[in-house]
Amino acid sequence: MTTSPDQQPAQAHYGPPPTIIINNNTSSSATASAAAMIGGVGPRRRRQSLAVHFWLFLFTAGIGNVFYAMHVSRWNRDRGL
Repeated sequence: MTTSPDQQPAQAHYGPPPTIIINNNTSSSATASAAAMIGGVGPRRRRQSLAVHFWLFLFTAGIGNVFYAMHVSRWNRDRGL
């Protein structure tokens, strides 16, 4: 059975589209237990190193100390520590 050029072919009807449910719920206890299993209680605060400051003072006349302190402070601030 053919259709004439001015007539559209019949389209099959497959029903309504499926319902999609996305479940993004997580509990805080699951997150805390996952962090504990990884190795501790979560991200740790990065500390300033006296040895690094000593060597930076010797080799960069103290300018390296400023950049190192800014780096460690920014690292802690970005992680909310």
